[in-house]
Amino acid sequence: MNLKLLLPFRIFDQKAGVLRIVAESREGSFGLLPNRLDCVASLVPGVLVYETDADGEVFVAVDEGVLVKTGYDVLISVRQAIGGTDLALLRHSVEQEFLTLNESERNVRSVMARMESGFIQRFAGFQHDR
Repeated sequence: MNLKLLLPFRIFDQKAGVLRIVAESREGSFGLLPNRLDCVASLVPGVLVYETDADGEVFVAVDEGVLVKTGYDVLISVRQAIGGTDLALLRHSVEQEFLTLNESERNVRSVMARMESGFIQRFAGFQHDR
């Protein structure tokens, strides 16, 4: 398979001759082999594994994103990625950086929702006073 791992502003990694890929979705881990049917999957923060003859198993910590397999081409687009060889260190990176960021994003979204709600209430009150 041909794997292309994309970040928002650059290509993180590009490999040909990938033998297998293991990724994580909301439903759990799943594997891709070259002859698997085409598919699309939403990825959650976790450790992506792929294998080539030249490199062996390669581990990449990835943030949430999407995986698209068409034929022998696999395109993975994620917000952030960290490569490495120490699986425990990568798992720790996922827990500390990607999952914490998601908590921060939830807090920001909560604040924005309260601001929008307050604006709508004031606007409705303004319309009612007219």
